[in-house]
Amino acid sequence: MSEILVVDDDMSILSAFEQLLTEQGYEVSKALHGQEALNLLSSHRPDLIIMDIRMPGLSGLEVLHRIREIDRRLPVIVITGYGTMETAVQATKLGAVDYHLKPLNPEEVLESIAGALESVRLMERPVELDGESSPAQGDLIVGRSRCMREVYKSVGRVAETDATVLIRGETGTGKELVARTIYQHSLRAAAPLVVVNCVAIPDTLLESEFFGHEKGSFTGAEKKKIGKFEQADGGTIFLDEIGDMPLSTQAKLLRVLQDRSFERVGGSERVTVDVRIIAATNRNLEAAIQQGQFREDLYHRLRVFTIHLPPLRDRRDDIPRLAAYFMERFSGEMAVDKPVLTEDAASELCNYSWPGNVRELQNCIQQAVILTRGYPIRSQHIVKVLSTIAASKAGTDDTPARFGELKQLIHDYLQTYQGNAAHLEFLETAEKLLLSEAMRLRHDNQTHAAKFLGLARPTLKAKLDKYGLISGL
Repeated sequence: MSEILVVDDDMSILSAFEQLLTEQGYEVSKALHGQEALNLLSSHRPDLIIMDIRMPGLSGLEVLHRIREIDRRLPVIVITGYGTMETAVQATKLGAVDYHLKPLNPEEVLESIAGALESVRLMERPVELDGESSPAQGDLIVGRSRCMREVYKSVGRVAETDATVLIRGETGTGKELVARTIYQHSLRAAAPLVVVNCVAIPDTLLESEFFGHEKGSFTGAEKKKIGKFEQADGGTIFLDEIGDMPLSTQAKLLRVLQDRSFERVGGSERVTVDVRIIAATNRNLEAAIQQGQFREDLYHRLRVFTIHLPPLRDRRDDIPRLAAYFMERFSGEMAVDKPVLTEDAASELCNYSWPGNVRELQNCIQQAVILTRGYPIRSQHIVKVLSTIAASKAGTDDTPARFGELKQLIHDYLQTYQGNAAHLEFLETAEKLLLSEAMRLRHDNQTHAAKFLGLARPTLKAKLDKYGLISGL
């Protein structure tokens, strides 16, 4: 359960926030002024702070400055009236992740909270390399093949430098994990990590997302916005799928790489930042340059240090270790015994081409664990799951492709488990997995997960209680 500290001298606002956030499954603590908040921070650290700018005693800016001294990675969202908007912008420059004007829009605030907490997860969820002690709660980059050992060496060489890093590899090879590993072992690990997925943001908004904008600079720009590069000042920015960035934004990014400065959209003020850049792409940038889709000068600026992640088909020796890691992970999530992978099943895994790389292998093992429920995973299980995946991709079944894998899983389940409580057990297992995944995708926000699933929030909460999932909120 994420804990949020709300700081405001107005008791009615504190009460309103407490009700809103508690309904979303957050734990809430409160402070009436800045000094009280700092006193609380001396003994306890929340996951997020929401703070008013204008308060008696210490100003919000003073409090924010002291919070930065305590923990630069602790996210702070500031709230303010229209009369103190410029102060709110100053607060964002000091490290606040966002600001909201009164009267507050609850949906916008909740969206901002979810984004900030996801950033915390990426910064603080540990990533370890194979051979180190596996984190109790975190991620592991699995592999001891020769090519993966070269990746580990590259991470070790570049992590403590300030060099720009370009991570290259096919989809599903683990580029984000490597980026987070570099960050967590860098000299900037105490400062923020800001992640931007260049594909997930519309081209027309990407420049504003990167560099911010001035109020009124375009339709919908109702307030001044600080961009991701300013938010990452002093820390690291990870630009995922940079090969898909539009040419117009590439030109501005080149300027940032050259002299670490830029102008906000619609502004003339020159903004200078101290930020390390890590980028990743699955595209062939050399071909994109030849096709006029990627700037050659930007390419050379990005590839100061390049790490190539090998496709899974080039490191087949790692497949059994990866399979064992995923079996342990998913059996734990499903509360079943960790299954044994038979020799013939391991052979099937090692002989497959894995076009989706580690992500596809993870999906395959998850389906196999669901299918076998702790019993040995045999070659026929792997063959069936891989056939389902292939059929789904090809769309050869009358069932819509998005349901092809589910149909095959149900078919295989009924071949093994019949009578008794087979119907109820399958439905309950499927529902538990569906709820868990919906909550994960919506950052443990019950209201958002309920909307995501098309359920009333009380109905979702009752189901979470039923399956013992409420403790994870």
